[in-house]
Amino acid sequence: MKRRTLVKAGLTLPVGASILGCAPDKNLDSMSAEYEEGMYLAENYAPVMEEQTLTELQVTGTIPEELVGRFLRNGPNPSEHVDVAKHHWFTGKGMVHGVRLEDGHADWYRNRWVQGDSPNTNVIGHAERTFAIVESGGAPTELSYELDTIGAATWGGYTAHPKLDPDTGEMHAITYDWASLLDHVKYLVIDSAANVRKSVDIPMQGMSMIHDMSLTQNYVVIYDLPVTISFKALAMGYGFPFRWDNEHEPRVGLMPRNGTPEEIIWSSIEPCYAYHPMNAYEDEAGNVVIDICRYDNMFLQDINGPFGDSLPRLDRWTINPTLAKLSEEVIDERNQEFPRCHPDLNSKPYQFGYALRAEGKSFPSILKHDLKTGESTSFEFGAGRHGAEPIFVPRDGAEAEDDGFLMTFVYDEKSAASELLIADARDLTRPALASIHVPRVPYGFHGNWLPD
Repeated sequence: MKRRTLVKAGLTLPVGASILGCAPDKNLDSMSAEYEEGMYLAENYAPVMEEQTLTELQVTGTIPEELVGRFLRNGPNPSEHVDVAKHHWFTGKGMVHGVRLEDGHADWYRNRWVQGDSPNTNVIGHAERTFAIVESGGAPTELSYELDTIGAATWGGYTAHPKLDPDTGEMHAITYDWASLLDHVKYLVIDSAANVRKSVDIPMQGMSMIHDMSLTQNYVVIYDLPVTISFKALAMGYGFPFRWDNEHEPRVGLMPRNGTPEEIIWSSIEPCYAYHPMNAYEDEAGNVVIDICRYDNMFLQDINGPFGDSLPRLDRWTINPTLAKLSEEVIDERNQEFPRCHPDLNSKPYQFGYALRAEGKSFPSILKHDLKTGESTSFEFGAGRHGAEPIFVPRDGAEAEDDGFLMTFVYDEKSAASELLIADARDLTRPALASIHVPRVPYGFHGNWLPD
């Protein structure tokens, strides 16, 4: 893992971006050619149309007996005909896929559409309940243990990535909804019983797409980056109306956990976009350190999904709260997404992070980063095999931070089916500990291990 100072982030404006008044740049021709119209409905992006319950699952290897619970993953799964030219990967009815493990056995695989407002982005466990969630335009929906829809959750709030405080058991979230909030977002604190304990309205300079947030010991981190609601796209009938906005000032805000919007410390950043931080924490000098997957831009030429304009690398943003100054540094130039860390170290200093490698249209491996030594290793899925978000599950009684398992769905092109893969997080050079064979799980977004 080589480090260098990022002097100035390059902003490339591709051909075909006149909808935003952007100047053309032909440098992206070779990349965008891979992202043809309809790509986000083809191959393993394509939805599956059948709900299944399977109890006889083939297993290769040995499932660790201490894993007792469910591995769940949510993603968009359009159930009706869509306009290919205007369809966006982020839209469509949610479908949750799950595998239950106990005593070294795989008890079942289930996939179920999420009913109602159909949140399609993440699925979490909180207060011994299961919720499907989305960042905007759909209320959190409670699911049964077997993944059937129960109904709208009582805690409300549009969020794809609430952050769990490992010390209090509370969830923290930045929520937005372009249709109703327009010029502000909400900061919510949801207690350990899934009730809203705190709600703060935060005025914004416009309605930006805030997919995720971060938490540190003293701050809530707000990512106000230049992807905003486009009323022109709405008028043209696009179901997902967010576009790159050259006029929107990119900035990152630090709001004291018990503070007010007037106390937010805003720091400017070079134009960029980011969906997912790996983690954030405060160092010994009081700086806020954010490790994050950074894109040069988003939704310029590729208005149907996230990968056609630029691909993300792993960066470190360090903010001095006293000076309101943000510095940028490259951790790893390789393209990667869906970063995760040890769940008990969210908001705290940590050593190891994990991400999914992205190579064009392929997702060939898991990267493990040692943020202290600068070294990285990888778990390779093999030719024609593509992974998804790697979930770190700590081993019972673990003493080392990386003593645990990495779990992810892997799609195999040859069999046109998927596997729930379990790897040893301590040593990614080892073969998989176990692979549970399941029907095809389309490329989707986020999930979690929900232990019983």
